[in-house]
Amino acid sequence: QVQLVESGGGLVQAGGSLSLSCAASGTFSSYEMGWFRQAPGKEREFVAAISRSGAVTRYVDSVKGRFTISRDNAGNTVYLQMNGLKPEDTAVYYCAADTSWLRILSGGNGVPYWGKGTLVTVSS
Repeated sequence: QVQLVESGGGLVQAGGSLSLSCAASGTFSSYEMGWFRQAPGKEREFVAAISRSGAVTRYVDSVKGRFTISRDNAGNTVYLQMNGLKPEDTAVYYCAADTSWLRILSGGNGVPYWGKGTLVTVSS
């Protein structure tokens, strides 16, 4: 089992940057990790994923070239560096953990472990 706690959200102007962190307990290196977001009135959306070793990453098209996911297995933390933020990036951001890479990439349905989220607000 793993527990996840996100941090780093806040208010930023369009074009700015934020770095989100997700601290994990448990056997962190055993899990594929993902970041998801949910904007007001919208469904949850996959943002980025990173494999157990960190060698493989995936992104939703709308954040490619702007966001970077990384992980520190020794420190039990996964990060999401967000640059060039846009108002449409405003959402609650969640990290998630699963042993299934496919479930992470498939929108998170069935993913067993979630943090409580951190709010990112991008003003225009």
